[in-house]
Amino acid sequence: MTISLDLIQTIGLAVLVLYLGKYMKEQVPFFKRYFIPAPVIGGLIYSMAILAGRQTGLFSISLNHGLDDFLMVLFFTCTGFMASIHVIKRSGKQGLTLAIAAIAVLFLQNLLGMGVSSLMGIHPLLGVSMGSVSMSGGIGSAAAFGPSFEALGANSATVIGIAAATFGLVMGSLIGGPVAKRLIERMRLEPSSTDTSISFAENEPAPNTTSALSSVSTILITMALGSVLVLLLNNTGITFPYYVGGVFAAALARNLLDLTDYKINMKHIDLVGNIALALFLTLTVMSLKIWELFALALPMLAVLACQTLLMILFAYFVTFKLMGKDYEAAVMAAGHCGVGLGQTPNAIANMSTVIDKYGPAPTAWVMLPVITVIIINICNPFVITLFMNLFK
Repeated sequence: MTISLDLIQTIGLAVLVLYLGKYMKEQVPFFKRYFIPAPVIGGLIYSMAILAGRQTGLFSISLNHGLDDFLMVLFFTCTGFMASIHVIKRSGKQGLTLAIAAIAVLFLQNLLGMGVSSLMGIHPLLGVSMGSVSMSGGIGSAAAFGPSFEALGANSATVIGIAAATFGLVMGSLIGGPVAKRLIERMRLEPSSTDTSISFAENEPAPNTTSALSSVSTILITMALGSVLVLLLNNTGITFPYYVGGVFAAALARNLLDLTDYKINMKHIDLVGNIALALFLTLTVMSLKIWELFALALPMLAVLACQTLLMILFAYFVTFKLMGKDYEAAVMAAGHCGVGLGQTPNAIANMSTVIDKYGPAPTAWVMLPVITVIIINICNPFVITLFMNLFK
């Protein structure tokens, strides 16, 4: 028996699945500890039910994906508004160095993923799916780029990317603390008594200055401009995914508007982006064909083990040294492990664990999450696009 749902019914079901994920996250400590997103939890439960229905032949459900592209472009456009040059400049030379290190990790993750995938006899783009797409990019990036990779012959890229990103969420939280502990104890590092924290606080407009309607209108207009921009970019001979235009257009809009009296209310932008991401992820994970993972389990484990080792070595030998080889640098190494394999909450959790045991690290606490989230969200889509075009 096949049940076909229309657009409204699909969205309604997705909301129910999302709240199922929220409920399970509250009930299961593992999900809380490793910051597994509620859309992924609920979506995987739904996908497992569909797998059971498929294996037994009892039922299947056909979803309507009419809103998928809209939600995806909406989310990526909202991330683009974070790219304020004014905010990045406040971090100075150390922030620039951290940004370069974060970009270097993107390239290394993709090169490693492609290399190991080729050795294991699977499509190199699956290695990119298990590279910066899912490691630094996270589940949202894996869900967004998967279909583009599949169109280029990398079958099951979406399900593999999401599975890899989920793995990264766990491993990113597991390795950060031990890396910092090793550095602190081996180098005999101690917190500085001087508060050298950097303020990244933005001057948010008063609630009535920028209305919610004004913020949403800004997002929608930017999305439209982004769709035109990506068509122009594709004339260069390089294929850009549709949603990359939204990122680029939003980054340009943010920095142009920073020069005017019109101030973007980032609280509104973040709210819209979070809603779009939650619904997009839920719909994507609900559509996963989990059975496609079975034949690729061994190559996936090989690639993900190598990615974990890469992040440990990079944080220990590169991030730590570039950030000054002091206590703050060790805390940033822990945070980089979290964001390099997982997401910003993993980085904050890693740093919090180290700080709770060894003492405050105000600069690391403020700077690393801000710089890495901006740089990764803005640069990663373009890095991925570069690797994707190698297989056109």
